[in-house]
Amino acid sequence: MIVAAVAGVVAGSLATVVQMLIWWLSATPVLETLLRDARLTAAIVMGRTVVTSVPAGRWDVLLIATFIHFSLSVVYAAIAMLFVVRLSAMLAIVTGSVYGLAIYAVNLHGLTAIFPWFSVSRGWVTMLVHVVFGITLAGACRFLASAGGGGRSPSEH
Repeated sequence: MIVAAVAGVVAGSLATVVQMLIWWLSATPVLETLLRDARLTAAIVMGRTVVTSVPAGRWDVLLIATFIHFSLSVVYAAIAMLFVVRLSAMLAIVTGSVYGLAIYAVNLHGLTAIFPWFSVSRGWVTMLVHVVFGITLAGACRFLASAGGGGRSPSEH
């Protein structure tokens, strides 16, 4: 589980940095969009009113959003550990890409039935960032599993 936690945090962090870079390159207001997305995420726990009635940058919103973001990243890593560590590097990259797209579909299309405010985050940037997350996650899972166990799969530890 430690490998999944580290892989999830690494992939979640890199995906966030890439997303902010793409926003910056596409002239999207980075801080404003990041704080908006934090409110969207925190609203899962704090309720829908956080999306519109809470000031941007409130510490509890940022803390809860960060916790949710990395918790989901670790859960997705734990799932990925079940299959990517046994794949070749190239197949892991392809699988990670598809996995990232599947996570995008679940998060931004499936879960909007429960949390409709996430539909505002749909788009090519978010989709691309989920692909980056999936690739990074697959690579980190493979690397950390092999580094921690001499190349054996986690089930052999």
